[in-house]
Amino acid sequence: MTAECTWERPRIMSDNKRGKITLTDVARRAKVGTATVDRVINDRGNVSEDIRKRVLQAARELGIRRLLPSSHRRLIRIDVILARPELPLIARMGFEFRRLSNSIDGSIVIHHTILDDEQAETIARALIRTTCDAVVSSMPDHPLIHDAVRALNARGIPVVTVITDVPGAARIGYAGTDHYKAGRSAGYFLTRMGREPGKIIILCNHLGFQAHADRLRGIRHFLEDSPSSWVIAEIVEGMDNRDQSELGLRRAFRSCPEATAVYNVGAANIAVANAIRAGILAHRPVFVGHELTQETAKLLREGLMSITIDQSPELQVRKAVNLILRHYSFGGEPAAIQVENEVPVVLYGPENIPEPLPF
Repeated sequence: MTAECTWERPRIMSDNKRGKITLTDVARRAKVGTATVDRVINDRGNVSEDIRKRVLQAARELGIRRLLPSSHRRLIRIDVILARPELPLIARMGFEFRRLSNSIDGSIVIHHTILDDEQAETIARALIRTTCDAVVSSMPDHPLIHDAVRALNARGIPVVTVITDVPGAARIGYAGTDHYKAGRSAGYFLTRMGREPGKIIILCNHLGFQAHADRLRGIRHFLEDSPSSWVIAEIVEGMDNRDQSELGLRRAFRSCPEATAVYNVGAANIAVANAIRAGILAHRPVFVGHELTQETAKLLREGLMSITIDQSPELQVRKAVNLILRHYSFGGEPAAIQVENEVPVVLYGPENIPEPLPF
């Protein structure tokens, strides 16, 4: 719903004591015509987003906030593009976007584009095809993605990344966590919870995802900085596929049966649990993974998983939407959306799992 504000012609009452301000004053400050000012204030359309923002900013600077609609709204359609909904984290992100859409202003409409695969070509096509005003997506760091984000930027469509970033792309912001810190944290807990210094098996999707690459960089740097003799024995790229990940881990366990720790960088936590239950390793390892889901909660309660590092999907969703609203100078955002600081990681063990899980 769009609020209208009726302007006097040719004079506008100001909420300061400098006297009255005219349409011409606003137009001169914004460097546009008076007709453009009238269209912007009364939300009549046919004005680019940059011009709209410039006019509203000029009006505020001239001290006429009182006459500007406190709930000035334009319809903002946000396309949430997510791939592989069978993955627990993606399902949880979708849940959080749906939950937020039920509580925010009706001028913000959240669309969902669900993709069957996370290939760069697939996501790039979905980005380019969007007809929405903004995009939120998780995507690999790939030249096709950079090209697609650049094309959207040229069309005036802002892009915000969640879960994993695409550094250097023309997106307006990243609403995820610091995965390098998460990787270092994983190294800390693995080495503190392990029986003795030993070998670590790592499972990831693939290194084209910035999140996974940064987590691996984080644990590597932590181990390099640590005086202990913990080492990474093997990295298995399982593409977040349960069967492929389990087979890869079983091979790694057979080649390194003395491994004492497993770090799952990605989503295939059930594959890790199945491989551990196979009894290939000499002793049950410390197992650190990511995300609080129905699956990981169960593994934590069973004692098979030692700790999970959660990336706060609900806060990522709120921050992503907030970045878009700020881009469009969407005044008076609902307080529930505002997330000012870095999205934190949250550590869950068997003793602090929320009951019941909120998703």
